[in-house]
Amino acid sequence: MRTHHRTRFLASALVALTVVGVLAGCSRAAETAAPAANAGAATEVRLGFFPNVTHAPALIGVKKDFFKQELGSTKLTTQTFNAGPEEVNALLGNSLDIAYIGSGPAINAFTKSKGTIQLISGAVSGGAQLVVKPDIASVDALKGKNIATPQLANTQDVALKKFVAGKNLTGQVKITNLDNSKTLDAFKKGEVDGGWLPEPWSSRLVLDAGAKVLVDEKDLWPGGRFPTTVIIVRSQFLQEHPDTVRAILKGQLAAIDWAKANPADAKTVVNGALKELAGSSLSQAVIDRAFSNIELTNDPIPAEFPQLAQDSVTAGVVKSAVALKGFADFGPLNDVLKAQNQPAVNAPELVK
Repeated sequence: MRTHHRTRFLASALVALTVVGVLAGCSRAAETAAPAANAGAATEVRLGFFPNVTHAPALIGVKKDFFKQELGSTKLTTQTFNAGPEEVNALLGNSLDIAYIGSGPAINAFTKSKGTIQLISGAVSGGAQLVVKPDIASVDALKGKNIATPQLANTQDVALKKFVAGKNLTGQVKITNLDNSKTLDAFKKGEVDGGWLPEPWSSRLVLDAGAKVLVDEKDLWPGGRFPTTVIIVRSQFLQEHPDTVRAILKGQLAAIDWAKANPADAKTVVNGALKELAGSSLSQAVIDRAFSNIELTNDPIPAEFPQLAQDSVTAGVVKSAVALKGFADFGPLNDVLKAQNQPAVNAPELVK
């Protein structure tokens, strides 16, 4: 009888050890799980952007079917946003795959996602200004004034707070976060004294509401170039569907090339898209001024990102600048550029 019990005990122990071994193996496998495999073209790609002139490549790519032509059978689903932070939440919530976004929120997305959202291309440089009431004659005159930005911690919000800090005016300028369309109305009513705004909203305040330019952000960057709008992607989507990501980038290159060859038509297409998405079109003077302030470019201007990361600290948005190693994956973009005999983007400080 004791022999029988001993046999049962040994059998049970062997089973337990086997289970433990399997669990340990599973645990180690989970810890060293390989990146998602290439699953071919996606069935659907969900693309986010803003109804702003600073997102012209996206607007043109959608309206002129440049994306669809490259995507083939992949369904393109689009969604628009007012500003970057809410778009980042959509990416983090897995309801977007690829997004046109400001450079500041792009860095924030990389940080919040612990590296699983990455920069893959530029889109637009320039196109942001601090516009104010005509009687504000100097930067010092901003003391006690109420200045609007599109959203807390968005690209223009960081730019304004960094600028104010650099002028020793922190705490002396009221900063109000408003949707862009509401800023125009608030300025007309005298509820705000100006705004640090992307195009076409800075032009609308100037031409439709009598504001003047106090600061053009171009003047604050080397060579007048800074990444206003870039493209980011969920890393898992990129790993699983690199061909689909390349198709979006091919579509953007086609959209930018077409816009540069057909500037008048590009303005018309963007204006039509804005009317459809935002409910109203722009005057010809506004669309002309807005386009004169931007550069459509695939170049992400990578050299400026360390400064942009530091700006978020200066602006009080984050406590310390994020390490940007691994922030970007320019492989798909460089594949597309190489196929068109264009120079590659080289940014070793941003890639793994």
